[in-house]
Amino acid sequence: MKVRVFLIIALCALISSCQTMSKEECAVADWRVIGEQDGAAGYNPQDRFARHVQACTKAGVNADQTLWYQGYQQGLPRYCTPLNGLSVGSQGGSYANVCPIDLDAGFREGYDLGRFHHQKKSEISSLESRIRGVEQEIRTDEELIRAGTPDPRAAQSRIDSNRWKIRDMERDIGRLQSELSRIEADMDNFRYSRASRS
Repeated sequence: MKVRVFLIIALCALISSCQTMSKEECAVADWRVIGEQDGAAGYNPQDRFARHVQACTKAGVNADQTLWYQGYQQGLPRYCTPLNGLSVGSQGGSYANVCPIDLDAGFREGYDLGRFHHQKKSEISSLESRIRGVEQEIRTDEELIRAGTPDPRAAQSRIDSNRWKIRDMERDIGRLQSELSRIEADMDNFRYSRASRS
């Protein structure tokens, strides 16, 4: 019974967290302003407006698509800058292909560089996590040896093998960190070149 109640509460929380607007917000909505905010955030227009409609229909309010779309188009240029592309990419954000043709290339240049940076950081983080796991395996085998395991040579062999694995992963981390430093220098140059054009 308690599990069922918990699941119902969790489901309700999930549904409400997916709503874009509350009943009160729907009642006083300025659809042009909401559209502008959504455009400036780079949301996919069809998905985002559909979620507004879903939220506000429950509140008995009709969403104004015309005003919302006008605002969305006004907000989009704030999202579609090269520097924002760099920021979105480096944070691991996704791009919904919303930028107009004249702004898309600049946004993508920054976004691709930022995504490359995020990817390298993720690879380093993954290797560091794997090293921690292997270090735990070493500690477990060392404990077995101290406790008088029947086969200490097998445990020692695993320890030696795991230490080699760690050295290999540390070498990979060093290589990735060098690549990351070069990417960060490219990002600094990108920021400087874009700021100097403003």
